[in-house]
Amino acid sequence: MKIAVFDSGIGGMTVLHQIIKLLPNEDYIYYADTTHLPYGEKPKEILKKYIFQAVDFLIDHDIKALVVACNTATSAAIEDLRMSYSFPIIGIEPAVKPAVLESETENKKVLVLATRLTLKEEKYHHLVNRIDKNDIVDGLPLPELITFAEAFNFQEEQIVPYLEEQLKPFDLSQYGTVVLGCTHFPFFKDIIEKSFPKGTSIIDGSMGTAMNLKRTLEKRHQIGGGTGLITFYKSGEKVEDKDTLRHYDGLLKKLDCLL
Repeated sequence: MKIAVFDSGIGGMTVLHQIIKLLPNEDYIYYADTTHLPYGEKPKEILKKYIFQAVDFLIDHDIKALVVACNTATSAAIEDLRMSYSFPIIGIEPAVKPAVLESETENKKVLVLATRLTLKEEKYHHLVNRIDKNDIVDGLPLPELITFAEAFNFQEEQIVPYLEEQLKPFDLSQYGTVVLGCTHFPFFKDIIEKSFPKGTSIIDGSMGTAMNLKRTLEKRHQIGGGTGLITFYKSGEKVEDKDTLRHYDGLLKKLDCLL
């Protein structure tokens, strides 16, 4: 049986990368709903429709667990998914808790970079309200980073001006930790790091999600049984184009240097 990893595009590969490190002896399906990009700018009810369509497709492909490797999709649909399907469903959320714990010890603030939908969803506000007792968490949507990533554009000369413009309203010296609250954003981790004062921590929730998946499969005695094979789908269509598969392989190798 396979582990399915779902995202709106290539962002979930940052989570897949961490999962493979922990669970190399598995087979994987990576499903990118590229037809409906971007998720972070769409109404919640429409997103839920797209997400359920994708999961209904995946259940016919012998999966033992689903990882929703998209903060926006997790915010919009994770509870409904868990009520609708019997296999384990692991979501991802912004790593606010470790960020707050780290920054509070330094009398610093936390900046969460995410999509608009993630930052306005009730799930995110419950998370922040539960953890952020001293009102140190701020949020900033960066939708264009998703556009850059989906175009395989990781050029500093184009990314840096966009980041500088978006970060202008913030006194960056106040922040001890930056949370990458969209799975596309770790592709730009090195560039984002250079945009903040030296010593600012840049964290994301991908490893926590991978560890949660591993614990869940261990409890169910479902670890292993695969060879590391990854099958890619785009909105229900199997990816067989060699150039696209080379791009995907290059992205996973890029992440070896970033995460």
